[in-house]
Amino acid sequence: MARTGDVSMKNCVKSFDKNIEREPRAVCGPQTYFTTILGLLLLGFALGRAAAQPLLLSGATVHTISGETLSPGKVLIKDGKIVAVATTIATGGAEIIDLTGQHLYPGIIALNTVLGLTELSGVRATLDSTEVGDYTPDVESWIAVNPDSELIPVTRANGIAYFEPVPDGGIVSGQSGLVAVEGWTSEQRTLKKPIALHLFWPRMELITVPAGRSRGKSKPKSIDEQAKDRRAKVRATEDFFEEAKAYAKAKDAAAKGASPAPERIPAWEAMLPYVRGELPIMVHADEVRQIKAAVNWASAATNKFKIILAGARDAWMAADLLAAKKIPVIYGHTFTQPARDTESYDVHFRAPEVLRKAGVQVAFCYGSDSFSAPLVRNLPYSAAQSVAFGLPEAEALKGLTLYPAQLAGVADRLGSIEPGKEATLFAADGDIFDLRANVKRMWLAGKEINLESRHTRLYEKYKNRPRAP
Repeated sequence: MARTGDVSMKNCVKSFDKNIEREPRAVCGPQTYFTTILGLLLLGFALGRAAAQPLLLSGATVHTISGETLSPGKVLIKDGKIVAVATTIATGGAEIIDLTGQHLYPGIIALNTVLGLTELSGVRATLDSTEVGDYTPDVESWIAVNPDSELIPVTRANGIAYFEPVPDGGIVSGQSGLVAVEGWTSEQRTLKKPIALHLFWPRMELITVPAGRSRGKSKPKSIDEQAKDRRAKVRATEDFFEEAKAYAKAKDAAAKGASPAPERIPAWEAMLPYVRGELPIMVHADEVRQIKAAVNWASAATNKFKIILAGARDAWMAADLLAAKKIPVIYGHTFTQPARDTESYDVHFRAPEVLRKAGVQVAFCYGSDSFSAPLVRNLPYSAAQSVAFGLPEAEALKGLTLYPAQLAGVADRLGSIEPGKEATLFAADGDIFDLRANVKRMWLAGKEINLESRHTRLYEKYKNRPRAP
């Protein structure tokens, strides 16, 4: 093995005179070799950037989201960014892509999902969304995303460009980032990390089934025992955040020289941006008592946490409270059956419009359980169902694009089609809210990506199967 600085037959180029026999002559050493390689890489990078021709997407109905819809419109893309959006744009040497008759949208952002963390809900070896323990704030979900998941290509084929993998299990389950649907590694895919801490609020309902009618071998707990357990879990959650706040105060005091620095603890370090209000806490709660308890806790005078409500099945029942506290909702129960026999069949279809009318910002998700991961591709249809029951179409589009970008803290880069933002777009042959529409092309940061998936491969395979005689 050659040490650094050695010149040997293995690490240099040899030169021979064809006519005169003589000793081989080394024409490069390790330093020259690596300098040459670095130069070639830089040259290739420069040539690649020079070859990146601007694109002009022309003729489509452009849904800008943040402004008016242009029909037809044009979008100029250069170096992965949107340069201009208008009805008329000079070509200027750009490659023209004709999208006449199609609809152009910003890439959809799917929040609150376990996409990338699970593959087959019935196969334990493919599930990587849960960590051991009730309080694990230092867990980072984006690291565990499987870049080779078959579910991700299926999802992006319907316009989803970014997603938020959510850690599950326990009460404080960890942190999430925003991950792209294209890329070789988790480092390449992750756009922003972290974007939120996940708090699964303790269940508030009590099981009132008589002991004689309960199923299972274990003896059911009494109402008093359940209430006691519920209070204990809520108190433990509050105490956990109080300890995190105390750690943050100790760190701040140490920074000012008022006290010695506390021992570095990874769990408390992970909590710092959340107890300081720098990043949001995503509270997962469905039942109305959970929602009210979580809102009152977060808005207490001693807390002032920044929270986002996820799941939010009964959020429509606390719409005025959420609006007053300016708490946004990531609604994931459009197609959930009514939870009570007193509710109408369309209670969850109408919920987003009820929230919007009250002044609540509503984004859409498809749920964070493993059974929902393969269905994230149907996210546009959750919004479409709400449109059919009163939600304005413009708000529904924002609930898939601009509002999720704002909640993830990337609205300066994603969520709408306007100059200066990342050119993450897709073109469909119809209205994305129409089940019959198909996504035809997609660009991620100006680069067109392949929409092939397991579904398309199987379609091509069986489309050409031999016919029976």
